[in-house]
Amino acid sequence: MEVEGSSKKMIATQEEMVEARVPLAYRDQCAHLLIPLNKCRQSEFYLPWKCENERHSYEKCEYQLVMERMLQMKKIRQQQANINNSQPQAPVIPLIPKTANA
Repeated sequence: MEVEGSSKKMIATQEEMVEARVPLAYRDQCAHLLIPLNKCRQSEFYLPWKCENERHSYEKCEYQLVMERMLQMKKIRQQQANINNSQPQAPVIPLIPKTANA
């Protein structure tokens, strides 16, 4: 399964994520790394110095997704700016009219 607008493919299936009880908010292209991380965390009683490799790989994946989305948004903003710059601008009508003495 592929997600629109993303270069990464979904590796974990819906059934795997349901079985691992991954919350809906975390079911993205990095869920295949979150499942073993959560299993490791539970088996190691959530000790922070355990499961460092799994956590690092999951956080790196999430960081890459965020950076990809930021680049996509930057391209969209540039396209919108180009469209807005190419259209003729209507004259600006001031909200507060000038008085005779101004």
